[in-house]
Amino acid sequence: MKRKDFIHLSALATTALMVPDFLKASSPFISANGKKLVIVQLSGGNDGLNTIIPYRNDIYYKSRPTLAIKEDKVIKLNDDLGMNDAMAGMKDLFDEGMLTIINNVGYPNPDRSHFRSMDIWHSASDSADYINTGWIGRYLDATCSGCSKPYTAIEIDDSLSLALKGRNTNGLALHDVNLFYKMMKDAEPFNKPGFTSSNDNLNYLYKTLAETSSSADYLYQKSNVYHSKAPYAGNALAKDLKTIAELIISGVDTSVFYTSLSGFDTHVNQQGAQATHLKELSEGLNVFVQDLKTNSRLDDVTIFVFSEFGRRVSQNASNGTDHGTANNVFVIGSKLKTPGIFNETPDLTQLDQGDLIHHIDFRQVYATLLNKQLGADDELILGKKFEQLGFI
Repeated sequence: MKRKDFIHLSALATTALMVPDFLKASSPFISANGKKLVIVQLSGGNDGLNTIIPYRNDIYYKSRPTLAIKEDKVIKLNDDLGMNDAMAGMKDLFDEGMLTIINNVGYPNPDRSHFRSMDIWHSASDSADYINTGWIGRYLDATCSGCSKPYTAIEIDDSLSLALKGRNTNGLALHDVNLFYKMMKDAEPFNKPGFTSSNDNLNYLYKTLAETSSSADYLYQKSNVYHSKAPYAGNALAKDLKTIAELIISGVDTSVFYTSLSGFDTHVNQQGAQATHLKELSEGLNVFVQDLKTNSRLDDVTIFVFSEFGRRVSQNASNGTDHGTANNVFVIGSKLKTPGIFNETPDLTQLDQGDLIHHIDFRQVYATLLNKQLGADDELILGKKFEQLGFI
């Protein structure tokens, strides 16, 4: 293992996390229910109005004279809303009753900074609070207290997002199972069985190394069970989704998978760039769902797609859009209670300084996913009670 990799792992293992008072109480053990949650993050702030389009709304077209998607190109969903024409793959899921679109999702006193808003979504904090643990990380604390299974939550990336960092338990970040296995094999000289030290941080580091090495062995063995032949594209998101599908179908005992697609910060010449990324998302998710369905694993899986904020209603002078607030999110699965359009269309007549007003707190979505999909105590993990939604 390269020295920089060891240093990175050391830093991850020994970082002290600032935890609010409500998380300092001991967490009860929560049994996993065998279901999976797959999270796809659209980084940069996806423009929700050009994703799910109010094609009958004159204000939309007046606000975006050159950027609006023309009605004859929109993929119609109902009499008011339609999809971006790059999203044919997700329209198929919509028609099959496997897609729920939730509009007007956000949080009070929104922040338009990418980094801060993403931190808020990752930590599930109020906009004025700073929490150094993530909502999935706290789920791991509750689920895996005392266990040695970092692979309970896996992020397909080179580094771990705040969302998957808990007080006592973190998720696992990896891009390639085989490379991860090789790296941990190279780290074996540092991983001495039975190592003890008077230094608590050093003990924790070696414990983390041992658990991570064990996870690498487990994932490597499982990853050879199933190799997908589904027609995934060659882009990064499709490759990540293929990896997740192979792990799920192989029977890996992982509850949460996390991946991301970047490129949605579309201040300039938005249409082409956004369409490219929405096509990657739509096609990738369609193949992913069909792969799981063919292998009889779809019923266990719910997919959640979000971005840190939407864009402003009016286009800017560069044929793009600037940072906004409320947005739409997607939930995909075969066991949806309310497939289709979940709630009201964005109201373009009632704006807050040119931005959409949220009507659903994103933590209501989290509470529903935690409780209904993962079988967890959502109030314990989120620190307060949020009204659950009836989409699953």
